[in-house]
Amino acid sequence: MDSEQRVITASRDIEAPAEVVFELIADPGRQPDWDGNDNLAEIVRGERIRAVGDVFSMRLTNDKVRDNHVVAFEEGRRVAWRPASEGQDPAGHEWGWQVEPLGEGRCRVTHVYDWTELTDESRLAKARSTTADNLRASLDRLAAVAEG
Repeated sequence: MDSEQRVITASRDIEAPAEVVFELIADPGRQPDWDGNDNLAEIVRGERIRAVGDVFSMRLTNDKVRDNHVVAFEEGRRVAWRPASEGQDPAGHEWGWQVEPLGEGRCRVTHVYDWTELTDESRLAKARSTTADNLRASLDRLAAVAEG
């Protein structure tokens, strides 16, 4: 039986309105500002995420381009995307964000990395090395930007 954990989560309360935090997440152009993995260089194409089916492309710090296919979206609450090599189908892993208002000026943000459907052998080592601490690094930077 495979006991490997393939869904990793981390949460953090942020002292900023849920709308402000969600806007930072849903705008691909802002993502390099708070990426805790220091993996994102810049947006290549795409607009603010508004619906399932949207695609935005990011240039990574290694100069590769990833097309991100939005697979879940609820305005102000939830967004998730599956990355793919430029021009390819998604590899089967998913990055997601959930924003829960906690009252005036506060929210809880949960970051999820799900690689249950990842089949690309070349990406498995990286997926296995992704921990809740990696996700928390993005949450911490997101909080710094939102609270700043």
